[in-house]
Amino acid sequence: MEIETPYLIFIGDAKDALAAKTGQGIVDWRPTWSLGQLRLENCRADLHIPDMTVAEAATAGAKTFVIGTVSPGGTLPESWIPVIVSALEAGLDIASGMHTRLREFPAVVAAAEKHGCKLYDVRHCDLQFGTGNGTARAGNRLLTVGTDCSVGKKYTALAIEREMRKRAMKVDFRATGQTGILIAGGGIAIDAVVADFIAGACEYLTPENSDDHWDIVEGQGSLFHPSFAGVSLGLLHGTQPNAFVVCHEPTRTTMRNVDTPIASVEDVIEQTTALGRLTNPVVRCVGIAVNTASLDDSQSATYLEGLQRRFELPVTDPMRRGVASIVDVLTR
Repeated sequence: MEIETPYLIFIGDAKDALAAKTGQGIVDWRPTWSLGQLRLENCRADLHIPDMTVAEAATAGAKTFVIGTVSPGGTLPESWIPVIVSALEAGLDIASGMHTRLREFPAVVAAAEKHGCKLYDVRHCDLQFGTGNGTARAGNRLLTVGTDCSVGKKYTALAIEREMRKRAMKVDFRATGQTGILIAGGGIAIDAVVADFIAGACEYLTPENSDDHWDIVEGQGSLFHPSFAGVSLGLLHGTQPNAFVVCHEPTRTTMRNVDTPIASVEDVIEQTTALGRLTNPVVRCVGIAVNTASLDDSQSATYLEGLQRRFELPVTDPMRRGVASIVDVLTR
């Protein structure tokens, strides 16, 4: 799909910054596409780009109204339909990463047809996948994995891809979620694939390649999250990573949207290695990426240095310190 830019990013009544992570990801990685944001009255998130009405955005040249929020289960609230219809009436296409399809709402379909606008359900794919076969394939793959959801797996993967491109390495970012697809312009939302075919979809997404090529795969969920572990395991088996990076947020005590205690870095390394050996016997951890946004500079440095001593692996905050130390390991 080719979604026209720039975007008016709608974050609705997001309850916090993490609920607006799709919009924030677009702003962070595609700032020139991010014309403005539209927030409802009770919104508690802010993308720090201009607030605009639909009319203002259309006048300023916006092409697509992007739903920039996430929700448990990917539901699209009925209360947002009037806003979406108003965007269609202004001539904007609509792009949504929710599980609920835009085409499930008759008013949206009717407005799109009337005004000649397109509807993009980026979480849904028309391709048919087979089951995974686990057959070894050439090329190199790195998967970002997490101690929880929303800890920086996508940002870490994008940062690694960017660092590799700076070094003129052969590399592709492989998007596996709705935000990554909106950033990369392609990919497969793995959590929308029927469970039997997750590994096969991942094999399709990361095909055989040359021995000096890297696919950097955006991870999803966590092997330890009671809601999403199945998706995480399918990604691990289907991508057959040579290397993985553990992503972590140090201030959380429980996992996102559940009461389960957050997993430890140690457990994630141990289980990812053990389970990953099913399809790649040489899988290994090559670094730890920590989202220290909630820590000041001194606290961040102390925490990262402590983890480095403990694990004897490269440890970094990709947004504060970059990922050169991790890429160095891959080039040895």
